[in-house]
Amino acid sequence: MELTDLVQAIQTLNAEDAFRPRFDAQQWRTLGAYLTRHELRAGDLLVRQGDHDRTVYFLGRGSLQVFVSGTPGAPGRIAILRAGSICGEPGLFADGPRMANVEAMTPCVVWALRLPRFQELAARVPAVALEFTLAAGAVLAARMRANLARQVPTA
Repeated sequence: MELTDLVQAIQTLNAEDAFRPRFDAQQWRTLGAYLTRHELRAGDLLVRQGDHDRTVYFLGRGSLQVFVSGTPGAPGRIAILRAGSICGEPGLFADGPRMANVEAMTPCVVWALRLPRFQELAARVPAVALEFTLAAGAVLAARMRANLARQVPTA
């Protein structure tokens, strides 16, 4: 899977919490240079609840489930993510434990943006980093609103 497939998945995802940066083709290529590609098998854990990890992930292919474990009164599954979704974005913004698990439901291709690479992007191409930040912040806000509406704990 190439970066163009990821961009296509992001641009065509029809979801309330879709990542919608206003990038042109060159800006997508710029962001892509800071991402690393990973393949997951069904059942692989991408994010582990409680871990400290400063990475955001873009789902290029497959489906992921987001769930919490060991929290009395909290729902098990929070969401199912489809190709084009991002996940793990809170970890990029705050140095704290991961709030949920993210597991591959099917074979997946994900693209990772780690904090040091994001910081490098911000230093070299601040306009792309700013647009990324605004779009990821919009995802956070949409998910927080949805969780509050469902009365899912957000911390």
